[in-house]
Amino acid sequence: MIPNYSGSLRYFGRIKNGTTPASGEAEYWDGDVRWATPEDLGKLVGDRIALTKRQVTEKAVIENNLNILPVGSVLISTRAPIGHMAITAEPMTFNQGCRGIIPNERVDGAFLYYLLKSRVPELNAVANGTTFVELSRDELAAIQVSFPPLKTQRRIAQFLDEKTARIDGLIEKKRALLDRLAEKRQALITRAVTKGLNPDAPMKPSGINWLGDIPAHWEVKRLRFLLDGGTINGLYKPKDQFAVDGVAFVQMGEAFRGVTFDGGTNDRVLASTSEVEKWGLKEGDFLIARRSLVFEGSGKSVRISHLSEDHLFESSMIRIRPLHAEKISGFLSYYFQSAICRAVILSITKQVTISGIDSQQLRDIWVPVPPLDETSAIWKVCIQSDNEHEAVGERIRESINQLEKYRSALITAAVTGQIGGLQ
Repeated sequence: MIPNYSGSLRYFGRIKNGTTPASGEAEYWDGDVRWATPEDLGKLVGDRIALTKRQVTEKAVIENNLNILPVGSVLISTRAPIGHMAITAEPMTFNQGCRGIIPNERVDGAFLYYLLKSRVPELNAVANGTTFVELSRDELAAIQVSFPPLKTQRRIAQFLDEKTARIDGLIEKKRALLDRLAEKRQALITRAVTKGLNPDAPMKPSGINWLGDIPAHWEVKRLRFLLDGGTINGLYKPKDQFAVDGVAFVQMGEAFRGVTFDGGTNDRVLASTSEVEKWGLKEGDFLIARRSLVFEGSGKSVRISHLSEDHLFESSMIRIRPLHAEKISGFLSYYFQSAICRAVILSITKQVTISGIDSQQLRDIWVPVPPLDETSAIWKVCIQSDNEHEAVGERIRESINQLEKYRSALITAAVTGQIGGLQ
């Protein structure tokens, strides 16, 4: 492509900063003016933004001198993360995590959007910051850009609108498949741990309203009666106790990488023998996330597999050490992943502070209890199901990844003149 215009972005549009009105000023909020944030951009499906999670009032616009972007402007997140962007389909203002670009008469807004979309790695590379990385107004304005004639810009933008819409449609269908796969997995787990594996088994009332009927040969017990050593909240360690030659210290993000944990951590801490005895992990234990159950909706639990060295666990998790661990810990781990148990935990934690569920509350939860040989069979079926679902899910995720790469390559090729017939 031989560009008609070339130079710094500042010469092709007005770059505006965003602002957040005072959150405590009621007269600034819940008005009719759309107010966009990086969260709105990150959750957007497609390349146009017409709705925002929150709105502000005309009073907020006037008294805070908020910038209003007209239709056809480009809105881009410029901190944490950099590069979410959209074309405004309605007039709107925005917060300080974004910057708006109002293109001048030589630039088509949709073409500018696609041009900047192809330059996201460069935008991240030029960003700076100490507390957090941010793409400043001056850094964005200094980006070197090239534009063909306006008619060509519009032709390219229309071509990309059509092509990317098709690709985005395929991606959304595949993401919907992932959602259905997760629902299918959850349904299988929930049925297995509350109704068993035999669909013809005689049933009886459990006596627990939210649990309903269970197989006639099962029991219902408080979790505390299934434990050896009870439950315990994890250990808090201040930063000055972290040491490269210390004991392995499991963080929540490391623990829940799969349905089992067999060691490996980024952190180590200084610990006494008594701390290792009290907060150590061994095969057959499992961990439950105290906070993520509520605030991320993950319902994560993980069974501890063989560990080659001592491991401690941090305070955002609870350790459960069951009786007959070799037979029941896997069953319990999946029971706490089930939709029905997660709902119960959520109902409990709504009544407490942000710290989430505690060990005492966890010990009081009702658990359907099959015979020990049946708990092992249920655990094996759940693991097999997990492996099958993960294999299918991995293929879908790889397909999505390839479509996203193709979309990115297509945009770059179009805006740099590498596709014939668009000039």
